[in-house]
Amino acid sequence: MWDLHSRSYPKLLRRSVLGAVVCAVIPLLIVGWVSYLYFSQFSMSRMAAYFQRTVEYNRKIVESYLNERTSDLRLVADTHSLDYLKDSANLNQVFNLLNREGSNVTDLGVIAMSGYHLSYVGPYDLWDNDYSVTFWFKGVMEKGVYISDVFMGYREIPHFVIAILCHEGEKKWILRATIYSEFVSSLVETGGFGRTGEVFLVNQEGVYQTSPRFSGKIMEKADLPMKAFTGESGILGSDPIDPTGWFSPPSGIIDANLIKYGLMQSSPHQIVAYSWLKDPHWLLVVKQDFSEVFGDINRVNTIILVLLHSCVLAILIVAVFTTRLMVKALKRRDKEADELNRQLMQASKLASIGELAAGVAHEINNPLAVILTENQVMRDLSDEAQNLDETFKNELMESLTQVDAQVERCSHITQNLLRFSRRIALSSASVNLSDAVRHVVALLEKHASSRGVRIVVELPEGLPMLVADPFELEQVLLNLVNNAIDAHEGKPYGTIHITARRDTKRQGVIATVTDSGSGISPENLPRVFDPFFTTKPVGKGTGLGLSISYSIVRHMGGDISVRSEVGKGTEFEISLPSLDGDPVESASTARAERLKSRLAVSGR
Repeated sequence: MWDLHSRSYPKLLRRSVLGAVVCAVIPLLIVGWVSYLYFSQFSMSRMAAYFQRTVEYNRKIVESYLNERTSDLRLVADTHSLDYLKDSANLNQVFNLLNREGSNVTDLGVIAMSGYHLSYVGPYDLWDNDYSVTFWFKGVMEKGVYISDVFMGYREIPHFVIAILCHEGEKKWILRATIYSEFVSSLVETGGFGRTGEVFLVNQEGVYQTSPRFSGKIMEKADLPMKAFTGESGILGSDPIDPTGWFSPPSGIIDANLIKYGLMQSSPHQIVAYSWLKDPHWLLVVKQDFSEVFGDINRVNTIILVLLHSCVLAILIVAVFTTRLMVKALKRRDKEADELNRQLMQASKLASIGELAAGVAHEINNPLAVILTENQVMRDLSDEAQNLDETFKNELMESLTQVDAQVERCSHITQNLLRFSRRIALSSASVNLSDAVRHVVALLEKHASSRGVRIVVELPEGLPMLVADPFELEQVLLNLVNNAIDAHEGKPYGTIHITARRDTKRQGVIATVTDSGSGISPENLPRVFDPFFTTKPVGKGTGLGLSISYSIVRHMGGDISVRSEVGKGTEFEISLPSLDGDPVESASTARAERLKSRLAVSGR
């Protein structure tokens, strides 16, 4: 039964842990991961939206600046005549007035339809230049208002111009202002974009209109996928393996609401937020490393994941630990139950054998009594016979004496059987353990010495008196010492130790009989107290000595146990209760009562 239980414990452990995982870990992981994904999506969407709003805000700043400069030039043209503006002094006054408002105009010129200056204010000598062949001149003639891309021109310095076509009656002229691109760069870079961010302007061909922070110089070709910048604004992600490879819509775009690429694939190397200016048609670009933009979010997400999986690990550890404790408790309970069942079966077996032994003993006692009677009759007849041969008479008496001895032996066996079945009432008295040990040693010392076995007695002074039947106690000691002597069979010498000590825990005495004999094998050790079990050869033992000793000790309210190791010896330990106060009866009285009991049972 125990083996059957033991095979089921690992399965119980696995099922219990699996139940904890299903009931606690899986729901926690589902809730945790759903919350994590929702938080990541929400946070990254908010960050992307902020990133997009930032670039659109900077675009509005640039557009507002350019519109203001265009409006300034339109206001000058509408409020001043051509004759007034042709005077360089007057134009210089207007130039100073524009820059006083922070327009950052480098120079200001009035250009005739022929392409030459009518008047000019600025640090350069441009009077002899013909502008009718320039691209911006043609542009302003077509549109009326023209903001050029950045170019070198006659100044050989990157700049762009804002020009408007003015009318005064039938007269036409062009009012043109030159602005350095650094002024525009200073506008878009005021917000700051961390250690990896940069903001710049490019035209439709991808040429830098302002100087970027890291990736190039003004008027150089930018390494950007211009075809990917569709719509008025948006966000792109660069390839995490090849930072120069940009993903174009629809697979590569990082939607501001979902951040699809960042959540569903590995993080891009960089993200780019962009927005197109209306006039001029420039692209405002903000670039920044993905890890920096979403660094705080990623750190929070990492903390969430660590806490989540730490909780899962803690639940698993607690589940395994508590399950092991539960299984251990079940093992202990099942083992105790099996041991109790074994003891009940043993008790039932002993009870059955006791009933059988009692019946056998009674049946044998009756013919023994008849044999003894007939033996005595034969003795009497032989004494009365006058003509018997003396030799025959002596042999007859020897035979009758042998019959008496064998009958006595059979009587002793039946008494043991009756004692085993508890059909003989035991009388309790105050017994001195030391006296009982001395009596037993005196009886067996010669027998032991003849076998080369030495008996050593170590009993302390002042041992408490025991509550026991003196004869029964001596019989128990006699059986144990006799078995210890027999255990040295085949050995040239050996030692038997008899010791005793107070048992303060149970208020009694613990006596031990230890031998240096051959020991008891592990498979036989649980059966030593079974009736009729013996390892001695046929004819040398009945198998009742230890079982009777066990019954006697248990009846006295004590306990007996055995420890043994093959080849090293055996130790029997007897625990008996003690009696405080005067003895209830003397040892001699107990012996007399015991003799009466034996005679009453045997019917002699």
